Amino acid sequence: MREIETEVLIVGAGPAGISTSFFLSQKKIPHILIDKAVFPRDKICGDALSGKVVQELNRIDSNLIDEIEADKLNFIGSYGVKFVSPGGQAVDIPFKTDLSSLKNAPGYISPRINFDNFLVKKLVSGYSTFLENTSLENIVRNDDGIIAELLNHGDPISLKTKLVVSAEGERSKISRALGNYKQADKHFCAGVRAYYRNVKGLHEQNFIELHFLPEMLPGYLWIFPLPGGKANVGAGMLSSSVKKNNISLRKKLTDILEHHPRFKDRFSDATLEGQIKGWGLPLGSKRRKISGDNFILTGDAASLIDPFTGEGIGNAMVSGRLAAEKISEAVQEQRYDRNFLSGYDSKIYSELSAELKLSHTLQRLSSQAWLFNWVVKKAASNKEVSELITGMFEDLNIRAKLRQPGFYFKLFFNK
Repeated sequence: MREIETEVLIVGAGPAGISTSFFLSQKKIPHILIDKAVFPRDKICGDALSGKVVQELNRIDSNLIDEIEADKLNFIGSYGVKFVSPGGQAVDIPFKTDLSSLKNAPGYISPRINFDNFLVKKLVSGYSTFLENTSLENIVRNDDGIIAELLNHGDPISLKTKLVVSAEGERSKISRALGNYKQADKHFCAGVRAYYRNVKGLHEQNFIELHFLPEMLPGYLWIFPLPGGKANVGAGMLSSSVKKNNISLRKKLTDILEHHPRFKDRFSDATLEGQIKGWGLPLGSKRRKISGDNFILTGDAASLIDPFTGEGIGNAMVSGRLAAEKISEAVQEQRYDRNFLSGYDSKIYSELSAELKLSHTLQRLSSQAWLFNWVVKKAASNKEVSELITGMFEDLNIRAKLRQPGFYFKLFFNK
């Protein structure tokens, strides 16, 4: 068995792992990044790249967004979101109040097979060693650090490291083996995703669509335009609701698209490409321990998905950046114990906690169909309310008003 050693091992080359790698390379810290797949590879996801993703990409390299903007085959710009209430009232909300001043789109949509491959090709080889087709088979901690048993193209490797970063997603072996993670259905979402061609009625500015159907609350059905005339179509619900009501999300999605009056005409000529695939989304609605002796959890492995929108790529990239900051401190101090690495938890929740709490509040509010109907109706008929919701995408302080009862009192009397 081949034996290798590295100061830092990153497991998983999705947005969280690649972001960690980028920022470690900026800090000139050598590391190994592994992924069980060979790129390009598919990843089940909604495929939306939010403004937060754009912000994090700019932190890595300001040229990346220009490249994405120019690549019309793999990326399309998205300029807003269409909310559709349980009662069927729709409102279009742009991501920015003044779109005319933008050089590039405020957000993008791209299949993960393309986006992740784009990032992988940008890895900095001077400090990052990337091993594809390399799976983590077992991991144990001893007095000297971590021993990771890998399979690289089928050949066994024993890797010794001081610190392992889990960017494996929601099925993280490291989270379970070293962090004692157990799934909580009230803080976990089940999702299904399909690719369709020839969906009618897509927005000319590629607004993403969120349809809050009564039978899916507090979840929703989504339709996201994609390059090449395709669309990412899917549905997500809390796992607790799925289990309680014995729901098959795949069947529910196809039944809605075929029979619901809002969708059947739009999908009458649409063709399904490939299969409807399912995955799990660990939500950031509950704070948890995301580091310990010799390990750090990032992205979905750290349960950082937005509880209201289901968006996870942005927070995954934020966690990679903050992980690299803490790793840099750990390497400098040669401290890999839980007390020192807990500073990573503090960094994460200092930056994301307020937003995650707000989104959890919005998730709970969205389960009240009458309230959701009322807010969307107000937004559709009142420009000031519509602009207020647009501001939510730009300013967390505006979004925070949704937690205050006085907001709804003012909204009610705003004619």
